[in-house]
Amino acid sequence: MSDDLAIIQTVDFFTPIVDDPYWFGQIAAANALSDVYAMGGVPKTAMNLVAFPIKKMDISILRQIIQGGLDKMREAGVVLAGGHSIEDNELKYGLSVTGFIHPDRVLTKKNIKPGDRLILTKPLGTGIINTAIKGGLASPEITEAVTQLMAALNKNAAEACAAFPVHACTDITGFGFLGHLAEMVLDSGYGVRINTKNIPILAETLNYAGMGLVPTGAHRNREFRQSIIDWAVTKDPVMQDVLFDPQTSGGLLISVAKDSAESLLDALRAKGIQAAAIVGEVVVEPKERIVLE
Repeated sequence: MSDDLAIIQTVDFFTPIVDDPYWFGQIAAANALSDVYAMGGVPKTAMNLVAFPIKKMDISILRQIIQGGLDKMREAGVVLAGGHSIEDNELKYGLSVTGFIHPDRVLTKKNIKPGDRLILTKPLGTGIINTAIKGGLASPEITEAVTQLMAALNKNAAEACAAFPVHACTDITGFGFLGHLAEMVLDSGYGVRINTKNIPILAETLNYAGMGLVPTGAHRNREFRQSIIDWAVTKDPVMQDVLFDPQTSGGLLISVAKDSAESLLDALRAKGIQAAAIVGEVVVEPKERIVLE
């Protein structure tokens, strides 16, 4: 827009992933806002996107969804500027979001540097846990934990990153941890080594994955990206499922200069992001491959 102002425009919406309409609204809004945070920007305005089966559902359900989204936007400091709704046989909700950023401070997926440390800010496992919830196998405690996690904004993580030499960033969503990491690695000229023991994972995720409660998207993610992955020591098929598990409103994956990694980790934890962990590093060899150890 000018020498010191650029805008980020993004859009995202999906069908319900939790039964509670208010929490669905919160999660959908947090998910839509995440792309702006992943680019280092500040979301400013949003517009609602609604598809609603008015003949099959009471309008009170839609009111709760909209309220959940509105409350999450207020938490983010975002103004709702309007929106659009249609009648549809399947309920859908999300946002179109506009954010601000300085043109010189835009973060992309494609700027990892040798020696960078990779930090993940939220634990993995939302897809697997949600599959367990649909199957009636998840406890109320786990259901509550995953709901809160998905509704949590990446706002604090993005604010922490602003003070450090972050070279690249992405949010972990439908392609899973390895799918989004692959986007950072391909065409970069570098590879990454991941310490799977350091990856934060939601409680019970490994148990549910071992029971076969893995969403179809995880298998698609694996088929698409497995050719650039060296499993090395980590050949456990359950862990592979977790690393390809499609996430909803997942955390940020941050590539930061080595000397600043521990300080950024401290800053993230000071903002309440206790699950944040250094999960790997960028290496010169093997080029454009992901080595899991």
